[in-house]
Amino acid sequence: MSFDYDLFVIGGGSGGVRAARVAAADWGAKVGLAEESRMGGTCVIRGCVPKKLMVFASGFPSIFEDARSYGWAVDQAGFDWMAFRNRLEAELDRLEGAYRDTLKTAGVTIHDARATLVDAHRVRLASGEEFSARHILIATGGQPFVPDFPGAELAVTSNDMFHLDALPKRALVVGGGYIASEFACILNGLGVEVCQFYRGAQILRGFDDEARGHVATAMQADGILIHTGTDVMRLEKTHGGIRVVATDGTEREFDLVMYATGRRPNTQGLGLEALGVGIGRQGQIAVDRFSQTAVPSVFAVGDVTGRINLTPVAIREGHAFADTVFGGKPTAFDHELVASAVFTQPEMGSVGMTEEAARDQEPIEVYATAFRPMRTAFAGRPDRVMMKLIVSQTTRKVLGCHIVAPEAGEMIQLAAIAIRMGATKEDFDRTCAVHPTMSEELVTMRKPTRSA
Repeated sequence: MSFDYDLFVIGGGSGGVRAARVAAADWGAKVGLAEESRMGGTCVIRGCVPKKLMVFASGFPSIFEDARSYGWAVDQAGFDWMAFRNRLEAELDRLEGAYRDTLKTAGVTIHDARATLVDAHRVRLASGEEFSARHILIATGGQPFVPDFPGAELAVTSNDMFHLDALPKRALVVGGGYIASEFACILNGLGVEVCQFYRGAQILRGFDDEARGHVATAMQADGILIHTGTDVMRLEKTHGGIRVVATDGTEREFDLVMYATGRRPNTQGLGLEALGVGIGRQGQIAVDRFSQTAVPSVFAVGDVTGRINLTPVAIREGHAFADTVFGGKPTAFDHELVASAVFTQPEMGSVGMTEEAARDQEPIEVYATAFRPMRTAFAGRPDRVMMKLIVSQTTRKVLGCHIVAPEAGEMIQLAAIAIRMGATKEDFDRTCAVHPTMSEELVTMRKPTRSA
């Protein structure tokens, strides 16, 4: 049987684009790709990239403050949101163009339309066109949502934060995950009065308890009001803004309410269930270690599978899929020991096991330190950073590393290499420190803080 395409990809985000490019450019496949929105997906258009640029923008007030302590005469005239937003949108346009050029250079045919599955080998575009494909890859990602409650239509999500007409004076961020916590810090750094609601006991659930406690304390010291054990009952439009009625009985008015309480895989309306593709309770596509669904010709990568919702993971999954299916090189991406960074202020970097998970598995030693870094200590700021290693008592391997510090994301990437190679605590000890740096503490902690 002949097909219009060897591969048809639904979704132009990081995972889908990598799979399409590798299949076409490296393995000579005839590839089509459909994207109903902007090329680049969540990360490039409404996620990692614009968010990180906002993180950079929000960090300048503290930089200006430090500069004066170091002898610089610095005038802080204020932040021009529209000037930043216009520059940001131009950068996103440039990146989208680069994604399109990459696909075109690889020989991928781009269809700017929504695509759904007709059967195991056919897709239909919103225009009504149909194409057949030997293999179909679902890479439609996920999207934020606002739960159903009175006044929910008054709230926004992270998708809207990059296109505000003006910065609010007062903002409520609802949620305790990394997206909520990052935007709380961003808005606070840009001069917004920020309050954060989280219904749980501590923000950043799933990360190391000591590390997330350190982040929460620093956020509160910077002026963010964190209310744990608290949720929204209803929102009401007022003359001056949005009245929030909370579960703790308080009422308060804000100019903006942003929800970041979770994301849902984009699987609705694709025609997957009718084909027999397994769908999980949260809407995620069930796949095996090679990203194959229950329908042999249909695969899925990235956030739509609900495995690890990180852009680099989607990229590696997409690459592994292309090598497996078109390169004849069976490749399964290893989802263990994936490092991550939370771009709060201060940042948090993490790889491997938390102290809580590790001590439930085996006897461990914990090496931890907290101190004032040289740069901000000189400027008279009370900031403290934290370095932490989780070590197996039996094998001496470093099971986890957690860093809370400026540029923690940069540091954790390098620590992840050593830990993935199976480095022991003695390997860290034998490594000479780079002085004076914050990261030298990772190789100078000689005695355990505690054992468990």
